Amino acid sequence: MRLRSLLGMPALRLEILTGEEELDRTIRWVVTTDLLNPGRYLRGRELVLTGLVWRSRPADSEAFVRALAGAGVSGLAAWDLALGTVPDDLVEACRRHRLPLFKVPEDVAFATVTEEVVRHLSGARAADLTAVLDRHRRLVEGTGLGAVLDLVGRDLGMRCHVLTPTGRAVAGPRPDEPAALARAFLTAPRLPCHVPALDTSIFAVAADTTSRVADWFVACEGDFADWPAERRAIATELAAIVALERARRHTEHRVAQEAVTAAATGTGIVPLLERAGMAPSAEFVAVAASAHGTLRPGELRTVLAEILPDTGPLVGLLDDEALALAPATGRDIAAAVQEALHTLASGLSADGIAVGVSGIAPATGLRGAVEEARYARRLAATRIRISRTPESHSPVRVVRHDELATHVLLLASVPDDVRQMFRVRLLDPLHAYDETHGADLVHTLEAFLQNSGSWTRCAEQLHLHVNSVRYRIQRIQDLTGRDLSRLEDRVDFFLALRLMPD
Repeated sequence: MRLRSLLGMPALRLEILTGEEELDRTIRWVVTTDLLNPGRYLRGRELVLTGLVWRSRPADSEAFVRALAGAGVSGLAAWDLALGTVPDDLVEACRRHRLPLFKVPEDVAFATVTEEVVRHLSGARAADLTAVLDRHRRLVEGTGLGAVLDLVGRDLGMRCHVLTPTGRAVAGPRPDEPAALARAFLTAPRLPCHVPALDTSIFAVAADTTSRVADWFVACEGDFADWPAERRAIATELAAIVALERARRHTEHRVAQEAVTAAATGTGIVPLLERAGMAPSAEFVAVAASAHGTLRPGELRTVLAEILPDTGPLVGLLDDEALALAPATGRDIAAAVQEALHTLASGLSADGIAVGVSGIAPATGLRGAVEEARYARRLAATRIRISRTPESHSPVRVVRHDELATHVLLLASVPDDVRQMFRVRLLDPLHAYDETHGADLVHTLEAFLQNSGSWTRCAEQLHLHVNSVRYRIQRIQDLTGRDLSRLEDRVDFFLALRLMPD
């Protein structure tokens, strides 16, 4: 409550003697004292009541009021029963120190003042608690996160945003450069951190329990290092509130999990789609994802739900693999997934995410779409594993359904060590020769096979004379002991080249 409220309490009949301009100060508690220097017993924002027992001479008023002002007291209420008034020296001392001074009527006991003020303070605190509980209720219902940000912005002047690692705004106004904020969140050595170029401070929502690529973050304007302790505490509490909302939204939905399982087995999918609010006549795209590194299955599921466009997908887990059923909207889902994963790549230094995307299928054909997505995901994982050099390595790969040629599926099912041995035996002699002599045998081999063994077309593509092509092909055959006029040897070279890192 504020000092001004005291003047509106008819039971007290307090009179303001000085400090009218300070009546908006708040009262935290009521304290009665007769000590000349009570500062050590005060914590600030009290209303002090005194009967002036401490006053033996006018100079004592200055010492008493100085102690109150130094302790941060909000106001003073006084009455000298022996004098029957409030002495002028006390009024003057309060005026000098800008401390509001009230006169307590002779017939009003200090106990009455204390009881009235405490009752109003309790009521105000109950109202505050009610407001807090109401905001919490609205938050739990999923409608209050924006209201909380509005409250922080309106009352405290803190303009804040809640974003995902891809830069999507969860709540609050969209910031000017969400992608830059997301990149800073993913790559910062430690959090919270300040982004000087945007003058924005970033706080993780679930830093201790969740990988950053699966987390949300709060971005607040200004440098948190310059904030007072109270403002930093508010930002921390805001992150905790956002963590509750994040947990609520990311709780696994039973119907979605059941639908994913049914799609994988091909049984009972249509009723589950209807329960999830999707039309059985709709068409879908299946998306499968696997993680290699520290990402846990639940985090992978969260990432998959986040990187899909706004299609309202059903996302679940099949062992350690995440699977989504996304309604086909005409948008290129594979391209959208690739773009989102590219944004997350900077936060995946020790991890990898492989994604496979099926073609469009009706509800009754979802089992085939799921198998297609899972095969494509295995191929994507293979490409991550065989990317051996820093220049070619990428922590994320997306494979579309139309990349699943028969030979690709065959290669994806072969063990890693067998694939590596096959590639090394055929191509390492050519790589070694190219490095030593500055030749271009591997590139020539690729062009020769792409042109179905045509000397003329291969020479045109490489801008070489036909005899130069013939010389290089002969060198390839000498180094490998293979004969490129034979179909089986051409197939072996073709497969070996497909096993090379991208």
